[in-house]
Amino acid sequence: MNQDTQGAAAPIEAVYGPDKAGAAAARYAALIAGMPEAYRGAARLFSAPGRAELGGNHTDHNRGKVLAASLDLDIAAAAAPAPDKQVVFRSAGYPLACVDLSNLAPRAEERGTTAALIRGIAAGFVRKGAEAGGFTASADSAVLPGSGLSSSAAAEVLVGLIYNVLYNNSRLSALEIAKIGQDAENNYFGKPSGLMDQAASAIGGAAAIDFKDPVSPAVRRLAFNPEDSGYALCVVNTGGSHADLTADYAAVQDEMKAVARFFGKSVLREVEGLAVERLQDLRGALGDRAVVRALHFFNENRRVDAMTGALTRAAAGASGAFAAYLALVNQSCDSSWELLQNSYSLSNPREQPISLALALTRAFFDHTAIPFGCRVQGGGFAGTIQAYIPQDLLAPYCAAMDQAFGGGSVTAVRIRPLGAVEIAAP
Repeated sequence: MNQDTQGAAAPIEAVYGPDKAGAAAARYAALIAGMPEAYRGAARLFSAPGRAELGGNHTDHNRGKVLAASLDLDIAAAAAPAPDKQVVFRSAGYPLACVDLSNLAPRAEERGTTAALIRGIAAGFVRKGAEAGGFTASADSAVLPGSGLSSSAAAEVLVGLIYNVLYNNSRLSALEIAKIGQDAENNYFGKPSGLMDQAASAIGGAAAIDFKDPVSPAVRRLAFNPEDSGYALCVVNTGGSHADLTADYAAVQDEMKAVARFFGKSVLREVEGLAVERLQDLRGALGDRAVVRALHFFNENRRVDAMTGALTRAAAGASGAFAAYLALVNQSCDSSWELLQNSYSLSNPREQPISLALALTRAFFDHTAIPFGCRVQGGGFAGTIQAYIPQDLLAPYCAAMDQAFGGGSVTAVRIRPLGAVEIAAP
């Protein structure tokens, strides 16, 4: 699948790789078996991946640039059409979601639930003149909630994919589905977010995305596999939860946009030169944190271009290009840690697992000349970090992290070439 079309159903080997195709087939067979018997014969199979933000921390909501990738951790589902505008969505570990689509207005009592997303995404399809009918689904998520890999965006894109395939002959593009998912998250689920999470899950692979035009973001696909350079891309789960951090996320976006409004604009992408010229006025009007968060945005936006260039050179075999990319990853870490200030929540300063994980990762490489990279994963404040670790050091690195955060805290992930996609029956 690309950003222009959903495309035909993908063979299971193309999505999961030959080594995991058998396990994936068994997973989908179990999902079909978990559906009511009357729907099993009409079941179709779907997958939406989690994502890693590789660069561009908190830039998308101010029409900035990001570098992102879909991962081999996904939400899988079997789904079949159902009559009477009724949706029944079963997902292991989550409450059953039952939604009547005859009324698509937001419901206050559904905020923060899967039902809100199902209703909001249906409303988005209808606004586009598309169909959103009932369905019955059985789902299973390998994208752990609170992991920073955007399980919510994967769920939104998955539901949009189901509507698109079952009722619209796959006519909506990946980016259209992503935008519908973002709107549902903002206005039905009740969580402010940019478009990066949904876009990365929907499009697939590694991509540089420029949100200067929010209606039609520019997408540049990149050939990127850290394993080609002898590295593993790791996600370190520090044990923190994102459950109570909506206010922290909202403050980042609100403060950045407050700087833009100071100059009569709506987003920071429009005001870089003006902001630098009026620092004292900004400090007096908005305080220092809004100013340093704006500076993070400007620097991070330029850094995404540099990271994209380094990966392009690395793919062409240029010596030192991947090491240069890792240095930029560390610069992104410093900026998020020091300027954006999303390594922990001020509401609970006693808990700083993100800061601890970053510090321990850097300490692991102290007194060596080995290139490495680490940074805040996704929205930050709690959850996970990401780290690029040489393959031959992966085992001792895992042991070091497990000492602090418990066994199994490190997951080596792979960049998945396909985004949200229908799976061909095995």
